[in-house]
Amino acid sequence: MQDSGIQVLFQGTNFLRLLEGLLISLRIAVVSMGLSMVLGILLGMVMTSNNKVIRFLCRIYLEIVRIMPQLVLLFLVYFGAAKHIGMNLSGEMAAVIVFTFWGTAEMGDLVRSALISIPAHQYESGFGLGMTKLQVSCYIIIPQTVRRLLPSLINLLTRMIKTTSLVVLIGVVEVVKVGKQIIDASRYTTPTAALWVYGAIFILYFLICYPFSRISAVLEKKLKD
Repeated sequence: MQDSGIQVLFQGTNFLRLLEGLLISLRIAVVSMGLSMVLGILLGMVMTSNNKVIRFLCRIYLEIVRIMPQLVLLFLVYFGAAKHIGMNLSGEMAAVIVFTFWGTAEMGDLVRSALISIPAHQYESGFGLGMTKLQVSCYIIIPQTVRRLLPSLINLLTRMIKTTSLVVLIGVVEVVKVGKQIIDASRYTTPTAALWVYGAIFILYFLICYPFSRISAVLEKKLKD
């Protein structure tokens, strides 16, 4: 007698393996997001430069990232680096590079938008009080920028977590890859395993991303009040 599909989730260490795969996805997203925040803040400040050449180069970088699918970037880094540069990158390392490359551009544009949205009189008021440029940045501009960035920052992290599912195509054993392994192993004994395994993966992603989505919505509402 065939087992019901849901039982395959709890056979042996299947569910634990799914959780371990999810942790790999989260690790890629969190590391990439951390690097993107640091580099993106620097890029955002550079993008507000008065130098037209610098702004043009930043715009080219931003457009390349927005036009090029993340999957193509993954293939370029993972397979291209190994063949043409001679670097033997792991799938996880290639994923971090690509997501950081993507996240830095997105973060930089968010920082740029937040900086230029701050009225000029905020700077003038600080200088009028005798503050230095550094003090104006630390005590007036940066706090307002961070406040305006938070909802978008959380949305970017959520997008990055979901996009990590693409790394299965370069051999990273994350949650989707583990799910496929479980389904393949149960193909003959549990034909309905795919529905339950992918359903469980959907629920895991939902449980991770939904709280971030709600936090972002609450922050956006508070900013408007």
